[in-house]
Formats: sequence, structure tokens, C-alpha cells
Amino acid sequence: MSQQNPESRWFGEKSVTPEQKTGMVINVFDSVADSYDIMNDLMSMGVHRLWKDQFVRQIRPRPEYSYLDVAGGTGDIAFRIRKATGGAAKITVCDLNGEMLRVGRDRATDRGWLNDFDWVVGNAENLPIEDESVDVYTIAFGLRNVTHIDKALADAHRVLKPGGRFFCLEFSHVDEPLLAKIYDAYSYRVIPKIGQMVAKDRDSYQYLVESIRKFPKQKALQGRLYDAGFGKAMVKNLSFGVAAIHEAWKF
Repeated sequence: MSQQNPESRWFGEKSVTPEQKTGMVINVFDSVADSYDIMNDLMSMGVHRLWKDQFVRQIRPRPEYSYLDVAGGTGDIAFRIRKATGGAAKITVCDLNGEMLRVGRDRATDRGWLNDFDWVVGNAENLPIEDESVDVYTIAFGLRNVTHIDKALADAHRVLKPGGRFFCLEFSHVDEPLLAKIYDAYSYRVIPKIGQMVAKDRDSYQYLVESIRKFPKQKALQGRLYDAGFGKAMVKNLSFGVAAIHEAWKF
């Protein structure tokens, strides 16, 4: 097992090969694509919207920059960046899952944004993006689903221009013991039941809960950003660590 990528062998709590994990993740998001945003509202009681707003504020979007939103199929982050830049920025949305991109394209069309985004199917570990071509790389609630996180971080570094910035918003780890216990109870007992009722898919949401627990803790991911070649890696906890924003620079 890779010491750098222990999560590559886990699909939630199930031990799998890295090749199996990638296919299983695709299947999960094929299943939940149409109900994904509704489920996010129910799972987080709407707080994910506030986290995403704060995430984009921290990015400080500028219209002259180019943006790559990875694992951003439904468009939540890309749409916020478009709004912040008045539609002037170049925004590419890349996702491993074509169904998630379909949902995002449909949502963009409903808003009248027919040519505002480039929609690209691609794996975060080997992006179909040119070297040093992007000013800002974003990934929100997607990194924990990547089979080899260190490969994804290295490829993020590759596609960023010198001086470019990396931003990741992800579910993370609560350090305060009592809050962590409450959070675990809610996650394991409530979220899969909501998935069954709303999405008719308990197993996918059981995986999503388990994948959070397998994701590296804040300091560990910060260290792995440095290992990937980034500098000035920082982390900001949201809601006591239920989620966290990671930021780093390519120098």
C-alpha cells in the first residue's frame, strides 16, 4: 500500500483496489447526480451554501483570471465565480462523471448561460488541461473521492501558472471530542436514511459519509500540498472543522 495514498485502497470502509475505487466512485455519482444538490441541502441543513459562498470570497475572483473547477460538475462553484466576475472570466468545469456535467450544463442553460463555461470530462489525477495554463484551481467536495490524492495535487500544480493559486473546500475533521461525537452520530445514523428517502440510494450516501472519515486530516493535507510542490499552504476550518478550506500557491 502506498504510504502517501492510503485512501486509494478504500471505498468508504470497504477495502478495494485503486482501479475498482475509480469505477465505484463514477457509479456513485451516476446514481446521485440528479438529487445531489437537494441532498447537500438536506445533509448540511443548507450550510453548504454558506461554505461555498465563503470559499469563493476567499478566492477573490478577478475577471482577467482563468479558472479551472475540478469535480465541479453541477456548477455550484463555477456559477459563483461567474457571478463574481460579471461573466468576463474564462471558466472551465472538469468532472470525472458525465452525468454530473449534464446536470451542470442544464442548470447553466436554465440561467441563459449558453457559452459561459467549458465543460470537460476528465480525471483529477491526469487533467486534459495544458501545463501552466490556469490562474486559479478549485475543487469543492471532490478531493476525497479521488483515488490517488497526491497525483491530483501534483497535477493541480502542473496546470497552474507560476503565481497561481490552489483552493480546496472539503469535509474535514472535528477536533472537539463532544462535537465530533455528535457529528459522527448524525453522519452515520441520519444521512444514509435521508439518502434512502430522497435519492432512493442509501448505499451511495453511506459511502459519502465513510469517505469523509478516510480523508486526510487538516494538517496532513497541508503537508501533502507542500510535498506536491506548493508553497504557503494554509487551512481555515469552517463550522468547527466539519469542513475546511485549503489554500496554496505555486511559486
